Amino acid sequence: MVVLWIVLAVGALCLLGVSTSVRVVQEFERGVVFRFGRVRPQPLGPGIALLVPVADRLQKVNLQVVTLPIPAQDGITSDNVTVRVDAVVYYRVVDPMRVAVDVQDYSSAILQVAQASLRSIIGKSELDDLLSNRERLNQGLELMIDNPAVGWGVHIDRVEIKDVVLPESMKRSMSRQAEAERERRSRVITAEGELQASRQLAEAAEVMTTHPAALQLRLLQTVVEVAAEKNSTLVLPFPVELLRFLERSTPADAATAGPADGRGADPATGLEATLKAVSSRQPQSAFPAEPGNAADRAVP
Repeated sequence: MVVLWIVLAVGALCLLGVSTSVRVVQEFERGVVFRFGRVRPQPLGPGIALLVPVADRLQKVNLQVVTLPIPAQDGITSDNVTVRVDAVVYYRVVDPMRVAVDVQDYSSAILQVAQASLRSIIGKSELDDLLSNRERLNQGLELMIDNPAVGWGVHIDRVEIKDVVLPESMKRSMSRQAEAERERRSRVITAEGELQASRQLAEAAEVMTTHPAALQLRLLQTVVEVAAEKNSTLVLPFPVELLRFLERSTPADAATAGPADGRGADPATGLEATLKAVSSRQPQSAFPAEPGNAADRAVP
């Protein structure tokens, strides 16, 4: 009976030793073995790892890419603008031995370096660079974080600035600036269009001056365009020079004889009188009257 109990105790101790000495290392992990406090030269690969009970201690190191968000940092840019910037860091372990031996908590160490580097980048950059030239800032931030991380066995894959928060007053100022810039561009475009149109009109005027028939054709084209609409209006150009000619060629006594004696007036004479009345409404500066016309127009 005593022998049986001894055999059972030895079996239990063996099972306990086997359970404590067998470890499973995943594909994305590496195992660093410490034997009596000293690190073994080579890390253990994926699979089953056998350890010496009591003597060995296994520390697993993850080789996957880790996403580390950087908390938002307040800072003042080089052009004295208060901003709040946050970012994200992607890193992975490339040397498990250094990670396990050289640094106590590499994730916390990278976070602190990233925060300090982000504040330094904010102070060295201008607001326009933070808003429009982030690629260069990301590269500079990645270099600043990767410099100490290489000695810890960590490689920085990428650093991205996520958001830049501006004060409300600065947002309103930038909005007014953008609006003024768009207004300036619209005015410049309008002025350029007017300049080009004036040049084309000047060239057209020169052509019409050389060829008077071109002006008549343009007038006829305008009449056709007006008549194409569904209306009853017809525009007919009537030269003012014709009115002046009729005014000069109409005798004064023929224009006033009919109404004076009370008899029926000749239709042709009435038409000439009407044309003369229309002609008399023209500005005197544009159509200067002859010396005898003022007396002729006086009605007794």
